[in-house]
Amino acid sequence: MSRAFAESIDSHRQFASAGLPAVAQAIAVIVSAFNNGGKLLLCGNGGSASDAQHVAAELVGRFQRQRRALPALALTVDTSVLTSVANDTSYDDVFARQVEALGVRGDVLLAVSTSGRSTNILRAMETARAMSLATIALTGRDGGLIASVADVHVNVATESVARAQEVHRTILHVMCELIETEVAGA
Repeated sequence: MSRAFAESIDSHRQFASAGLPAVAQAIAVIVSAFNNGGKLLLCGNGGSASDAQHVAAELVGRFQRQRRALPALALTVDTSVLTSVANDTSYDDVFARQVEALGVRGDVLLAVSTSGRSTNILRAMETARAMSLATIALTGRDGGLIASVADVHVNVATESVARAQEVHRTILHVMCELIETEVAGA
């Protein structure tokens, strides 16, 4: 048990020593979109899907302070859309089709993938780029192909899915806090 906590703490420390500039860049991109009438679309699979939903809830509702609702939408929540696209087209397109339907220039897609290799995330990122949306990838391992199509790549360079998810959750909470501060003012 203590080994797992030590590994998590070490993963956080390693990220904090190298990854903060990418987080700051991601925050700036999202704040700029919000300030210019854009919205944040989020996607991920499994635990990363719940992270996407969590961030959308924090931004639409509130994280730590009262402020205007921020337009954030997790592409993981509409089971009718997910299952119809998966059944009629391909599971690989479940997020790309939603980006195509809902995204406009000035929006941001934040994709979370611990492997960096999920085809449905990659296709969503490619669709977003083709539509001139800003793209942010939050990944683990080496970032995989998803890193290569991201405007901003926030990478937790660990092979452990559990450790990457733990650091991802911290990163996302820090992002929510700082986005909220920027939008609401000091």
